[in-house]
Amino acid sequence: MPLARSLSMTSLNGLPQWEDEDLPVEDLLLFEVSWEVTNKVGGIYTVIQTKAKITADEWGENYFLIGPYFEHNVKTQVEACEPPNPAVKKAMDTIKGQGCQVFFGRWLIEGSPYVLLFNIGSAAWNLDKWKGEFWDVSNIGIPFHDREANDAVIFGSLTAWFLKELSCQFDGKPNIIAHFHEWQAGVGLILSRSQTLPVATIFTTHATLLGRYLCAASIDFYNNLDQFDIDKEAGERQIYHRYCMERASVHCAHVFTTVSEITAIEAEHMLKRNPDVVTPNGLNIKKFSAIHEFQNLHSMYKARIQEFIRGHFYGHLDFNLENTLFFFIAGRYEFSNKGADMFLEALSRLNFLLRVHKNDVTVVVFFIMPAKTNNFNVETLKGQAVRKQLWDTAQSVKEKFGKKLYNALLKGEIPDLNKILDRDDITIMKRAIFSTQRHCLPPVTTHNMVDDGNDPILNTIRRIGLFNNRTDRVKVILHPEFLSSTSPLLPLDYEEFVRGCHLGVFPSYYEPWGYTPAECTVMGIPSVTTNLSGFGCFMQDHVADPAAYGIYIVDRRFRSPDESCNQLTQILYGFCQQSRRQRIIQRNRTERLSDLLDWRYLGRYYMHARHLALSRTFPDKFEMEPSAPPKTEGFRYPRPSSVPPSPSVSQHSSPQHSEAEDEDEDERYDEDEEAERDRQNIKSPFSLGVLPQGKKKQHGEYRN
Repeated sequence: MPLARSLSMTSLNGLPQWEDEDLPVEDLLLFEVSWEVTNKVGGIYTVIQTKAKITADEWGENYFLIGPYFEHNVKTQVEACEPPNPAVKKAMDTIKGQGCQVFFGRWLIEGSPYVLLFNIGSAAWNLDKWKGEFWDVSNIGIPFHDREANDAVIFGSLTAWFLKELSCQFDGKPNIIAHFHEWQAGVGLILSRSQTLPVATIFTTHATLLGRYLCAASIDFYNNLDQFDIDKEAGERQIYHRYCMERASVHCAHVFTTVSEITAIEAEHMLKRNPDVVTPNGLNIKKFSAIHEFQNLHSMYKARIQEFIRGHFYGHLDFNLENTLFFFIAGRYEFSNKGADMFLEALSRLNFLLRVHKNDVTVVVFFIMPAKTNNFNVETLKGQAVRKQLWDTAQSVKEKFGKKLYNALLKGEIPDLNKILDRDDITIMKRAIFSTQRHCLPPVTTHNMVDDGNDPILNTIRRIGLFNNRTDRVKVILHPEFLSSTSPLLPLDYEEFVRGCHLGVFPSYYEPWGYTPAECTVMGIPSVTTNLSGFGCFMQDHVADPAAYGIYIVDRRFRSPDESCNQLTQILYGFCQQSRRQRIIQRNRTERLSDLLDWRYLGRYYMHARHLALSRTFPDKFEMEPSAPPKTEGFRYPRPSSVPPSPSVSQHSSPQHSEAEDEDEDERYDEDEEAERDRQNIKSPFSLGVLPQGKKKQHGEYRN
């Protein structure tokens, strides 16, 4: 038997290269399969879209994405072209010849990867036959009324058919790696394995089906992981067939991965298999050429949000906007999973603290969570109209005032300020002031909710009494629609809005990864997360003092809900005590953490998973040390040597703390020195160790 090839990677200009000269990357094809390729449903779309560039840089023309064809997505995101690989073209032509439509092109995102899209509707006439074949190989029956599961069977059958036609052209050579994301793509993996195709398979779960359902039902999930009757729970929620599809995919895959340590624990109990590799989610990080450009963007977009606030709170604008902080929570409307319940309770307690201590800080909190609405709230639209009318009035009076002042100065006279404004000007200004009178409180929601009587956020607001009263130091605005730059209310895209805020708050109970706090981090905006989110666990592992870098982690795993809520309240209150300079220092530190979330570093875990899949699928041809996933020794930020930015972290040495002490602390802060020290803690991508010849070991088996 010929000697097996050893798998390892070396780094060249930051990109991975195959070390084995006998196996160039041109001999391998990588396919990633997901229902969210070119089709945004949730966070998996972000994972695949942002990871495409680093994967395309590694694999070049041999990287393909497989997804469903939706015309409205393809028209705006995909450029049609011919497949560069003749084997791929032949496999597509075979499927087309059987009456199924297949679309090929380049996805117009960074990296421009090739996409192969199956038209589910064109192949629907095969559904009964394919459901029968799936039953024969898995004993999983799909009910006719579950449209999503039926589509998954069609999509998976087409994927397996394509991989079979493709692999037949390679005479059994190990030329294909197929990476499947989530249960919707899992049918293709199950069928590929049942047909014993020469394909190395990887399955990634971004969240377990049952875990999401159980947490949404307000069950004490993490303390009872080992006590659930899995089959019974899935059956009661009428997702037993979906759960079986997910679990079968997990156990059929050569390599099983998940996105975080907390989800790995969940998968072990829910899906009965330990993940082989944890693959954290990253982002494409674009650094500004000017170091503090992100601070300028914060100021610019904060001013835009302040304009909205002026209109929304007209008649009640008795707080100083320059001393107002903007907090927000965003994501799917999952009231308890996303932590909106705990956030609202903490806001009630924060409001009490700010009022008791007579703090002059005002907090405006945005809830950006899409829900069913009829249209914009009339009172909200009126507020923006009043603001614009006042602005126009001020501009016209200013123009007349300016002309009179200019003419007087030209004559060498100091104008009489009592005469420079005539009676008409005074009348116009009085009418403008009267137009701002309001006989109701500023609205809590910007839209008319379809079922506001049963809306959990609004019901909680009613219970805790946060109605935007004048005496409230915490104001609440529910925006039940995704943000858009074309909105007549708040004309900002999500990224622009985030940059304009001071703090993102995401106290999630169920969050396998958590892109929202990660996106805040790369924009230099501090955020609150929990140790039940993948992002929070990742930051705890890689940053010695996350709070000093603007990553506040609430303990929701080992504390009671009330203790966690108190901790969150203290974090928010401490943030409100920061000076403007402290917030600037903290944003600088937060933005530097973005290197930790760059796919250039986190892509190493996906590379490791692919190598592991090759060694397990073709052990006589590929060898790999059966070690743990790649480590990141030294890949850790220490605690900043200078003063921590937050009073909640730093305790004063004496009760009579003076401003002079603040100035001394500021002098000890050296931005350039800190930044250089942090850069030293990011190491270049790792190299996997090569397994010496003659010392072949069995690759690590997983438990079924």
